[in-house]
Amino acid sequence: MPKDGRRRRRGNPETETEARKKRKTKRSVAEDRRLIFAAFESEKAKPRPKLDPVYDDDDDAVESSSEESSSCPPSPLMYRPYIPDELADDPDLRAALRIANTEYHADRVHACPTTDAFFISASMQRMPCFLPPTLSSPSRPISFTSMAEADDDEPLNTCCGLWIQHDMKKKTAVVLTSAHLIRAKDPSVRNPWMLGSTCEYHRDAEVIVHLLDGETAVATLLYLEEHYEFALYEVVVDKPVQLPTFNDNVHSGQDVFRLGRDESLDLRITHGRVEYEIPTRHERCHYMYFSHDERTSLHDDGGPVVDLEGKVVGMVHNQFKETFLPSSILHKCLDSWRKLKCIPRAHLGMTFTSIKLLDPICIERMRRKHNIASGLLVEQVSKESNAEKLGIRMGDVIERFNGECISNTTELEKMLLDIGGDHFDQAKVLKAETDVRIQIFHATKRCRRVRNLTVTVSDCGEDIIEGTYPITDGLWR
Repeated sequence: MPKDGRRRRRGNPETETEARKKRKTKRSVAEDRRLIFAAFESEKAKPRPKLDPVYDDDDDAVESSSEESSSCPPSPLMYRPYIPDELADDPDLRAALRIANTEYHADRVHACPTTDAFFISASMQRMPCFLPPTLSSPSRPISFTSMAEADDDEPLNTCCGLWIQHDMKKKTAVVLTSAHLIRAKDPSVRNPWMLGSTCEYHRDAEVIVHLLDGETAVATLLYLEEHYEFALYEVVVDKPVQLPTFNDNVHSGQDVFRLGRDESLDLRITHGRVEYEIPTRHERCHYMYFSHDERTSLHDDGGPVVDLEGKVVGMVHNQFKETFLPSSILHKCLDSWRKLKCIPRAHLGMTFTSIKLLDPICIERMRRKHNIASGLLVEQVSKESNAEKLGIRMGDVIERFNGECISNTTELEKMLLDIGGDHFDQAKVLKAETDVRIQIFHATKRCRRVRNLTVTVSDCGEDIIEGTYPITDGLWR
């Protein structure tokens, strides 16, 4: 979007396009899956005065989301241009869109004059594959099939799951599985397991649990967690159920096994290793990744990821994207559900990437020039959110939350669950607001501020809205 005060000259569009192309990068940030940190000035840049490394934690320095800072005004907004669908066939508007896109990407690069950063896969060196450990029966997954009312002849989805709770007196058990089990299919996508389905769910779908003794049972939905995309079902069982053992200490490079079942209910085991990766733009940032060289199997979603001792370290989220939800987050969610019957979470209106995943050269430069040793790099800020109104932009660094240093997104999610649970336990209402004290390093302004960010406590999935603006005027109008 053009900055305030900049006058757009109307001339030969080809000449203007060539002039702007000199400022355009080879590929956009979203296409490259790379991150830009605005404070990484090039080595040829003029020397800047060193920033004060001492953090200002005085209460007088804290500003609310409604206050403006005259010494460190927010950077201008940069929204992506687009043409409304009803005007998409206008050649004049398409020419204007090409110029606006060139200007948009050039403004992003101008606002963030940085070295490209890329993720470092922290996997250990590859080792020969070996036989898995003897898996105790509690770690073995069970199979689910869901049937939607509108499509009775064909299963909606098939997933795996784990027993997490058993009531001997009532003869019922609770099963944890993926929310993909009842997720609506997108008719425009041939393979929704690969490319993703819609965000709608068939909560009233008939769900059948295939027990390992060959029997089946109908499951009842207890709770659907849309943000972390898992579901809890209750099943009537008249036999003892063994519960799995969890291990919250999962780390990058760790050898693990992904468990699933085929159509014959035979156990399927895939060996791999845990990795940290920078997520794509449309992925949530709290997952860990499963790296392996074997052919991808179907229907492993909702199944366990176990360590060499057979303890569960996570639940498979999407076997095609190789993501899984770590047990430390699962434990927080399940504890909250047992206590509050819901899973409230604080919504920040932002997505992040851990600084530890950046290129080591970038990390060293941040430490040396800006006294930033850890924190979370802002990837996206939701349009018209409180974070955007507070002046937070892509490339800024959140160094502290409520006075605590957060170094990765798993720690952040556990903190957001704690904030949501504590607030709901006191207020007893959802979709309420509370304040989170954050310390921000503004990348383009090279200044630190401690601000109060107003967040919403909700048990719904958090949506990040991309900032866009429509192109409705052509070049020659």
